[in-house]
Amino acid sequence: MKKRLLNSLLRTSPFVRFVLVGGFATALHYGLYLLLRCVMVVNLAYTIGYGLSFLANFYLTAWFTFQKPPTWHRGIGFGGAHLVNYLLHMGVFNFLLWTGVPSQWAPMLVYATVVPVNFLLVRFVFKK
Repeated sequence: MKKRLLNSLLRTSPFVRFVLVGGFATALHYGLYLLLRCVMVVNLAYTIGYGLSFLANFYLTAWFTFQKPPTWHRGIGFGGAHLVNYLLHMGVFNFLLWTGVPSQWAPMLVYATVVPVNFLLVRFVFKK
């Protein structure tokens, strides 16, 4: 049953697999952020959560989303795409905090804003 489900998921479109992996990475990032913001400044908590979710996201994106082995070349490309993505995250995140959005809700608005940009950047890296 599990094997059939995995095979079925692997036959879905890369966008659907991207959404599944992205959902997991986003949940991981948000969960880590919520925990860490209790013991450190929110920007550091956000950055650490982003970094750890980045690692999980890279391997899942390679193997599951685009069904390619993770290589140093793809890792550098993925890292470059995520550097742009991280800068967008931090800019939007801090803008939202500055406008008064509570720190526990700001990441949700960030995700809604920058995830489509991230898909295009990552797709470029893995389709190249």
